[in-house]
Amino acid sequence: MHYGLMFVLGIAGVILLTFLCCAIFMWLMNRRVAAFQSDLAEKHYEEVENMYQQMRGWKHDYKHHIQTMKAHLALGQYQELDEYLRDLDTDLTEVDTVLRTGNVRVDAVLNAKLAVAKARGIRVNAKAVVPERLVINEVDLCVIIGNLLDNAMEGCGKIAEERQFIRVYMEVLKQQLYIYVSNSMADRISQEGGQYLSTKRGNHGFGLIRIDRTVKKYNGFLNRQHEEGVFATEIMLPLS
Repeated sequence: MHYGLMFVLGIAGVILLTFLCCAIFMWLMNRRVAAFQSDLAEKHYEEVENMYQQMRGWKHDYKHHIQTMKAHLALGQYQELDEYLRDLDTDLTEVDTVLRTGNVRVDAVLNAKLAVAKARGIRVNAKAVVPERLVINEVDLCVIIGNLLDNAMEGCGKIAEERQFIRVYMEVLKQQLYIYVSNSMADRISQEGGQYLSTKRGNHGFGLIRIDRTVKKYNGFLNRQHEEGVFATEIMLPLS
């Protein structure tokens, strides 16, 4: 009788712990999703879809994670269960924003665009520090960053995947916001009257024009150059 009671209590304990682990797992996932949604200021379909594909991948593996946790519980392997939950939390962190600049809107557009670049197999190296509050209109700044990265991905798309890369660097230098974006490109590039042209079919370089106009709006500095299969853009915007 005593053995039967202990067995029933043991089963009940395993079931209770299983539900507790499920609740913890779902809480971890919901926390990451909520953080991503609250940080995303500029929503573009392809960028958002890429991020949610990773989250859907987690949901697809949900049963496998639960089965593994139940196995650890049934065997009394509580230390292993704790380590497994820690690994899940670490893995979920990779779904979160990958770059934090200090400015929410800049975080949103940078992470969204760079996520797409990575999904396309482009190697990305990014470092950015941006003030939380700016004299520059944040929408204008996001227009610059978004178009710079769209153009960088466009340039990478013209060459073999193993040669593709994008580098991003942003920092405050002498009361100015310095923006540097470089990318690999084909050996040939389109120019007309000393101006660079977009290579998209039917596109007359509206992205480049928007960058130029926005930089001029703030009396900023803009420099584009290319050499040996690399295209680079430097921008400096006054912060005072």
